[in-house]
Amino acid sequence: MEKLNILVLEDDKLAQKVMSAHLAGHNIDLAGDLKTALKKIEGGKYDIGFFDLMLGPDDEHSGLKAIAAAAAKGVYCVVVSSSDSDEIIDRAYALGANDFYAKGNEESNVSDILRKFLQNRKAAGARDIFSYAFITCDPETKAAASEALKYAPTELPVLILGPSGTGKTALAKILHEHSGREGAFVSINCSAYTEDLLEAEMFGHKKGAFTGAHETCKGRLLEAHKGTLFLDEIGTMGLNMQMKLLKAIEERSFYPLGSEKPEHSEFRIISATLEDPQALIAQGKMRFDLFQRVHGYTINLKPLTRRACDIAPLVQHFTSGRRRLAFTPEARAYMENYSWPGNVRELKKFVDLISSGSEGRIDINEVKKHLKGRDGGQPALAREDGLYSYAMTNGLEAALEKVSGEIISRNLRENEGKKTKTMADLKISTRLLYSTLKKLGIEPEGVKK
Repeated sequence: MEKLNILVLEDDKLAQKVMSAHLAGHNIDLAGDLKTALKKIEGGKYDIGFFDLMLGPDDEHSGLKAIAAAAAKGVYCVVVSSSDSDEIIDRAYALGANDFYAKGNEESNVSDILRKFLQNRKAAGARDIFSYAFITCDPETKAAASEALKYAPTELPVLILGPSGTGKTALAKILHEHSGREGAFVSINCSAYTEDLLEAEMFGHKKGAFTGAHETCKGRLLEAHKGTLFLDEIGTMGLNMQMKLLKAIEERSFYPLGSEKPEHSEFRIISATLEDPQALIAQGKMRFDLFQRVHGYTINLKPLTRRACDIAPLVQHFTSGRRRLAFTPEARAYMENYSWPGNVRELKKFVDLISSGSEGRIDINEVKKHLKGRDGGQPALAREDGLYSYAMTNGLEAALEKVSGEIISRNLRENEGKKTKTMADLKISTRLLYSTLKKLGIEPEGVKK
């Protein structure tokens, strides 16, 4: 662990020894009164300061004055005091304190404070993640991701919203890397399993617990011990599984299938979904109590069509260390105006495709050939404005039907009329598909199974 310069303002000799023991391995300066503390702050350079407020039996919280002086010099100020009334806490934060703890649990609190401080400093001093790990120059996206990073070293759960392919998994990995957690990043796509298989994958199972369980298997929850459990597409999880997961989150324990012995795991939850959680709750598809457990901080990632400025840097990133490409101005304009329904994932696939071609200078015809030319000529903002005008004229329900019809019609064309493939791609029911086809005037017999 990096060695820090730490000031401890504490008048009680026994408390000084306790703090010194918890801070062993760092450079520690002790001050037993305000005058000594102020002198040390003026002449020294400290990373963190731990401040008691009552410096003597008749003292009037003089330690507050040391907080103001230390904060002015950029010291991370932590109050550890037996005086923890609402008024005192408010005054301490107003004077520049970063944390406030009541005395009595120093062993746990001090280690958490040091871990978070070091991790936050590491994050602040790291290379700009937006130039190598999460490529974006969009101000809103950068601000949202930067805010999420502030919570990386905490236990707070994070919920990442956004369409498929916008980088939800990449952001989850970055949050884990900046968390300081010693365990692994363990990911599970909830939509890839039936409910029974998801339970076995999540909690693990004993040999012979069910047909096909030929050996004992450790579950993802146990693999994520002291690390991060990333629940991708949590909105697809069944209600029964949600209830079991909620219990495991609350108790930090669970039973593998076929076992009578509970397993324990200390994991941090990060979740992601392309669906609207509030809509899922209203439809009875998501438990409200589970939502409360997984949405401590929520970040919403915009689709690529709303951050066209990211296309050029993403292309550059995808070709870094490989064959570089040049685009004509017309080709660039077409790409910036294209809707990118698959978002960053679709752009990467497109770049991989054209990089394998014979041409190094890409013109608009080459771009159109691979993007199918469906909407590249119309700016994304104009499409949004047109849809908004349509909704204002014909009503929201009609606009939603128009959008769903266009999406289903396009996917059917891409799947050469195979309706089962379209239902799987779009995660829609047979009823919705056939009702949409009827409204579009397409005979179901005209499409393939």
